[in-house]
Amino acid sequence: MRTPQELRAGAVRAGAAHPPGAAQRRVAEHNPLGAIGVQFGDAELDRRVGAVLGEIETALRARVDSGDPLVAEAAAHLLSAGGKRFRPLLVALAASFGDAGAPAVVSAALVVELTHLATLYHDDVMDEAPVRRGAPSANARWSNSLAILVGDFLFARAAQVAAELGTDAVRIQAETFSRLVHGQIAETVGPRDADPVAHYLHVVAEKTGSLIATSARFGGMFGGLPADQVVALAAYGETIGVAFQLSDDLLDIASDSGESGKTPGTDLREGVPTLPVLYALASDDADAGARRLRELLSDGPLTDDARHAEALALLRDSAALKRARETVRGYADRARADLVTLPEGPTRAALTALCDVIADRTG
Repeated sequence: MRTPQELRAGAVRAGAAHPPGAAQRRVAEHNPLGAIGVQFGDAELDRRVGAVLGEIETALRARVDSGDPLVAEAAAHLLSAGGKRFRPLLVALAASFGDAGAPAVVSAALVVELTHLATLYHDDVMDEAPVRRGAPSANARWSNSLAILVGDFLFARAAQVAAELGTDAVRIQAETFSRLVHGQIAETVGPRDADPVAHYLHVVAEKTGSLIATSARFGGMFGGLPADQVVALAAYGETIGVAFQLSDDLLDIASDSGESGKTPGTDLREGVPTLPVLYALASDDADAGARRLRELLSDGPLTDDARHAEALALLRDSAALKRARETVRGYADRARADLVTLPEGPTRAALTALCDVIADRTG
């Protein structure tokens, strides 16, 4: 196993052949939480975390490279398309309670982001998605088979980095991967006899919360924090991860500007049963608008423009959307409570601010 110093040196040497572009340089130069509206409020934390994220971006490009030009191009496809880098950000922030500059922090962030990227390739195949992050998806550009294999390649790269970090990292990454797969299976087969809302929240925790929990956990572990603080960070990561995914679902309905990265109402048009839709379907409200909304939603994908517009308008004005907002706030409040045992200071303030932004971003 290589030492942390060798890991970092190797990443820098390998990354020299793939210098970060303007978008990646901006990660290091500006507030990395700015994309989702959070301000650090501390110049030193901003500088420190931004520098770590810059290293991570360089190392990511080195790790997705391959001696096969086709694999190299396909594996870098989604990485080059951008993304919030939310998981590496949480690794860097969690590590900031201790030593964010510890060499293994960059490698820990690589494990979670490579795993995340791999899941996107597989998700696009399962969803038959033509676009991802504003660019043609890998399956649309090449083929389903190639997209699946590139996802497998990225999973292998993540496992390779985890092995360099030690057996604990391998075990945690494997446990997280297991949860991701279970979440995808649960989503694919549907709730069966379970309550649809409880099933949906379980899927979000498995598919999204689990990897974000590991991000915060890895940051604490490799930043040198004591075990009780690592546990608190993992709990925070899981809860804020669920809140973040649910808030994205709400933005798909409530936003006029496509803040979620999709045209508003995309999930409705595709028949994806997100939390507000599930609350609306479960409602026994006798109001005419609520009854009409249930009728529209019961028909599945709303591909007709007029019916789609009607359902979107009714959902935006519904008690179901209000209830979903309250659910997001509940998760954000729980995540905030997970931070109380962590040291006060700029890092805890930044993580608390993230809870506030997620609670407020959907209105």
